[in-house]
Amino acid sequence: MSTPAAPGKKVNRINLEPAAYRGGKTTLCAGCGHNAITERIIDAFFELGVDPTQVIKLSGIGCSSKAPAYFLSQAHGFNSVHGRMPSVATGAMIANRKMIAVGISGDGDTGAIGIGQFVHLMRRNLPIVYIIEDNGCYGLTKGQFSPTADLGSTLKTGVVNDLPPIDTCALAIELGASLVARSFSGDPKQLKAILKAAISHRGTSMIDVISPCVTFNDHEGSTKSYSYVKDHDEPLGDVSFVPFFEDINVEYDPGTTIPVTLHNGSRILLKKLSEDYAPTDKISALRVLHETMARGEYATGVLYIEPDKQDFIELLGVVDEPLAFLPDSKTRPGKAALDEIMESFR
Repeated sequence: MSTPAAPGKKVNRINLEPAAYRGGKTTLCAGCGHNAITERIIDAFFELGVDPTQVIKLSGIGCSSKAPAYFLSQAHGFNSVHGRMPSVATGAMIANRKMIAVGISGDGDTGAIGIGQFVHLMRRNLPIVYIIEDNGCYGLTKGQFSPTADLGSTLKTGVVNDLPPIDTCALAIELGASLVARSFSGDPKQLKAILKAAISHRGTSMIDVISPCVTFNDHEGSTKSYSYVKDHDEPLGDVSFVPFFEDINVEYDPGTTIPVTLHNGSRILLKKLSEDYAPTDKISALRVLHETMARGEYATGVLYIEPDKQDFIELLGVVDEPLAFLPDSKTRPGKAALDEIMESFR
């Protein structure tokens, strides 16, 4: 139980101060977009009033995978091997479905060595907030192109990328993730609203965040530099989020704003800039991604959402009580049960 804060202190709805949601001091490069993402994660969890001890942070290998050390120091954490974070996340959530899982990955960790695990995580719709800190390069190994680097983009050395990129958002939508979004580390308002919705969503929330690498990929010729993304950001609309514990009877203008209610009563408000875009239509979402990519632009915002889709834990019929807390009598079948199983194979 949290202790009452001193008078005048800023606290959230569970009486915790912002410091309870912070982690260690970052060791990433000054100005790295990943640090901006970390700050928005801290803000989102604090403002929602989530108990940090009910969160599990997971990552693979790379600059991005160091990020969990910089937020929610009281949360559980697991830094897995390169590209294998989805397997650890799946096991953790099956063992304890009451946890909130946050997976931090990079465009190399996800799009290269981890692409197979990413594919199966998306199709299972595991309840997890899966954040890709996407800078288009391998920042930990001196800036080579990653699988999300755009065709024709250049390195600081002048080398031109001649391979088409993997669009992780299109892949996630096609495979079955039930909330897919893209944002920019330099857009704190949009990113924080998307993170709040993702935390409250039950299912896979995959967020690709364009996060410029200030050391290796923030130069003229890079399509993931701060200046390029600012000039080529194509927002689908304004994203607002109203948590279940606040008044959700908000006013909106029919035809311009789409309210999407999540499983716990929270609501996302999506104010459309394009009248014909519907974030619940998979075909529309994929079309927007292809059209903006053809123009050299990034569509940002909530691209696709399927709020009522069954998640992987529900599909498996896992009991509500965490498996680790169940007595042997419920996890170890008796002789009669084993005899019945064996007899069924005769």
